[in-house]
Amino acid sequence: MKETVNKDLILRERLALQRTTLANQTTVLAFIRTAMYFFVAGLSTRNLLAIENSLIIEVAFYAIAFVILILGLLNFFKHRKMITENRKHIGDYKLDYYE
Repeated sequence: MKETVNKDLILRERLALQRTTLANQTTVLAFIRTAMYFFVAGLSTRNLLAIENSLIIEVAFYAIAFVILILGLLNFFKHRKMITENRKHIGDYKLDYYE
């Protein structure tokens, strides 16, 4: 006996995955934006600050920008992998495993 699948539930699950994908993309863009802020702060440090250790501060801003960018990209790819792995659970996946 074949079970009937609720098509409204499948649509909700697909829309939820689309929202999750868009949220993941928004998050990576926020990481990139923050990294760019730190990069611009590093670029403008030498011009704005007239102190002798401005090079150290500039390098620190560049390092923070690089770390934020790497963490954002790692987070994006990790969550994208999880989203694609969960895509197989939409709909009548149980019927595929029991046949």
